[in-house]
Amino acid sequence: MKRAVLLTLAAASAVSARAGAQTLPKVRVVTLPIDLGAEAYYAADMGFFAAGGLDAEVTTLNFGQAIASAIAGGAADIGQSNIVSLATAFERGLDVAIVAPAGYYLAKAPTSMLLVPKTSALRVAKDFSGKTVAVNGLKNITQLSVQLWVDANGGDSTTVKFLELPFAEMGPALDTGRADAALMAEPDATQTIAAGRTRAFVSTFDAIGKSFVIGGWFARRAWIRQNPDTVRRFVAVMAQTAAWANKNQARSAAILEKWTHVHVGNAHRVVYADKLEASEIQPQIDVAARYNVLKSTFPAGNLFAPPEK
Repeated sequence: MKRAVLLTLAAASAVSARAGAQTLPKVRVVTLPIDLGAEAYYAADMGFFAAGGLDAEVTTLNFGQAIASAIAGGAADIGQSNIVSLATAFERGLDVAIVAPAGYYLAKAPTSMLLVPKTSALRVAKDFSGKTVAVNGLKNITQLSVQLWVDANGGDSTTVKFLELPFAEMGPALDTGRADAALMAEPDATQTIAAGRTRAFVSTFDAIGKSFVIGGWFARRAWIRQNPDTVRRFVAVMAQTAAWANKNQARSAAILEKWTHVHVGNAHRVVYADKLEASEIQPQIDVAARYNVLKSTFPAGNLFAPPEK
């Protein structure tokens, strides 16, 4: 079932009457329906936005490009996206910058996995020649990780075809043969495997590194300059939410299921970063430059607001 539905929650419902929501700075937040971008859900449900002095409206969209468009067009204030997409936007001159980190990738507990049908003949990287792989975004971290893994293991990524699909549609695409493999994020990956028709093939993100920050919360630089107090409050709420979520995965699972309508079960859960570190972001920028998604690499700190000196 498509999940391109609008999910909104007034985080200010938890605020006391004397500090009514109408007195708080309003911030429109948009994210993807996956664990990596779920901090906004947790902050809304747990009342962290309200306690942090923000009247937050949280919206879910299925594609990173849709989030970028919402931010660029002024339909939303702060969004969550993967680092490669943000680096691409920066290189193209778009007025965006990262204000806070989102989820980590950890090889010991992968939160993204390449899946294939149980009956698939795919066994090694060379087998992907001419095959179609479903990804959540073309020329972003999902596609690049597959390309890097194929090339690093004896295959030729130039022969691989990529199909952009929402995570919720990848399982059916594997069932019908529309895709030969799919790079899926949690909790969709574990639930698709649990359905019994697919198997985990490899964690392609391992080709990039054993640990790195996958995504970040971003906004237009002009909006950041105009709303410094709102940004400060948002960053503080995300740090608080990261600390809470990392320690309360059972409670956060229920909130994630509520917002995404996907059963979390025994899916690997995301660990969230609480501060921006250029070294945790640089590997993805370098990979994007290697595969000509970027014209050239650049210091990761340039994506921060304000740029790292």
